[in-house]
Amino acid sequence: MERRKGLLICIEGIDGCGKTTHARLLVENLQKHGYDAFYTTEPTSGKIGSFIRRYLLKCQERSSSVIEALLFAADRVEHAESIIRPAIRQGKIVVSDRYVYSSMAYQGAAGLDLNWIWMLNRWIVKPDLALFIDVPPEIALERIRREKSVMETLDNQRKVRKVYLKFVEEGSLVRVDGNRSLTEVAAEILNIVLTHLKRG
Repeated sequence: MERRKGLLICIEGIDGCGKTTHARLLVENLQKHGYDAFYTTEPTSGKIGSFIRRYLLKCQERSSSVIEALLFAADRVEHAESIIRPAIRQGKIVVSDRYVYSSMAYQGAAGLDLNWIWMLNRWIVKPDLALFIDVPPEIALERIRREKSVMETLDNQRKVRKVYLKFVEEGSLVRVDGNRSLTEVAAEILNIVLTHLKRG
C-alpha cells in the first residue's frame, strides 16, 4: 500500500507493561496489512542511548532528573534526525517503543517542570499517534524477569503512571487496557492504528 507521507506512532507505558512486545507486534500486523512499517526504540542503540543504558539505568542510585532529561532529549533529537525524519520522508510508518512522553512521565514524576521538558524536546518529530498501555504497577513489575533498573520501583512507577494518565485525560495519549490477554491488547492497538490511518 503506497503512502505519500509517513507517520510516527509511539507506544508508551510504565516498565513491564508490554510496550516492546506490542510495538513489535504492531509493526508485524501493519506489514501484514500492506504498510511499510518498522520498529525503533528509546533509549536508542546510538552513542547517547548506549551511555544512558549503561550509566543512568544500570547504576545503583538514580541520577539527577535534570541530567536524565537532558540526556534523553539529546538521544531523542539524534533519533529524530537520523532515523525518524528520513523514514517519514520515505513514507514509512515508524513505531517507536518509548518517545517524548516517557521523559514527560519519568522526569515529570521526579519533579521537573513539564513545560521545561517540552522545551528540551522542541526539535523532535511530533507523534501522529501516541498510545499508553496501562497496567497496574504492581502487576507490571511482577512481569519483569531481568534485573530491574534504578527507575523500576513500585513508588516510582505509581508516580509515572499518574503523569501518563494526565496526558490521557488531556487527549494527548490514547489509553489501552494492558491488563488483558496479549491477543486482546494487540487487536485493540491494531484497530486504533488502522482507524487513524484510514482517517488520515
